[in-house]
Amino acid sequence: MDVLVVGATRGTGLALTRRLVADGHRVTAFGRTASTAFASPVEGSVDGPGSVRPVDGDALDPDAVAKAVAGQDAVVVTLGISDNPLAVQWLHRSSTPADVRSRGTATVVAAMRETGVRRLVVQSTYGLGDSWRHLDLTWKLVFRFVIGRQFVDSGRQEEVVRGSGLDWTLVRPVSLTDAADGSPAHVTTDDTRRGLKVSRAQVAGAHAGALADPGTVGATLSVSA
Repeated sequence: MDVLVVGATRGTGLALTRRLVADGHRVTAFGRTASTAFASPVEGSVDGPGSVRPVDGDALDPDAVAKAVAGQDAVVVTLGISDNPLAVQWLHRSSTPADVRSRGTATVVAAMRETGVRRLVVQSTYGLGDSWRHLDLTWKLVFRFVIGRQFVDSGRQEEVVRGSGLDWTLVRPVSLTDAADGSPAHVTTDDTRRGLKVSRAQVAGAHAGALADPGTVGATLSVSA
C-alpha cells in the first residue's frame, strides 16, 4: 500500500513510518524537515521490506500537500506541536501554528477530494467527545489549563474529519510516552481504556491496524496501553 504520513518527522508520525515500512508498505514521509530527519542513521532510520520517500513540505501549503497526496492509497495525519505546552497555552509561543491540527487536516482533506484519494486516518486525542467523562479531575485540569488551546484545536480537527465525506478513522490515544513498548495497544470504539499512558510505538500499531481494517471506517478508536 502507498501511504502518506503527514507529520512523519517526530513522535507518533516517525514511529508509524517505521512500523509501516516494517510491514512492507511504501511510505511518503511528509514534514517540514523530512529529508533531514530521514537522513539520520539513528533518529530517522527505518528497516523492513517496505520503503520510505521523504518529502519536505508544510502541511498548511495546499500545493505541497496536493503533490504529496496524489497517487496514494491512504493518508495518515499525525500533526501536533512539539513546543513546551505551557508556553503554547499561556504565552502563545510556538514554532508551529497553534491551529496546525485543524488547518493542516483541512488542507489534507481538500487535497484528497481533489485527487480522489479516499482513505484517511487522523490522530486526535483522548478526552474529546464522550471520552471526557472518563477523565478524572486532575486530567481534566491538565486539558483545560496546560494544553487547552491544543485540545480545542483537536476538537476542530475532528469536526473537519467527520465532515470530510471521506473514508475516515479517528484515533484517540491517551497520554503519549516514548517507551519502547511495541506490544499491541488496547483499542476500543466505546471510549473505555486501560490506563492513561500509551507508547507512541503502540499508537503506531493502532494506526497500522486501522489502515488494514475496513471495518474501522467511520469509527473513533480509543487507544491505551
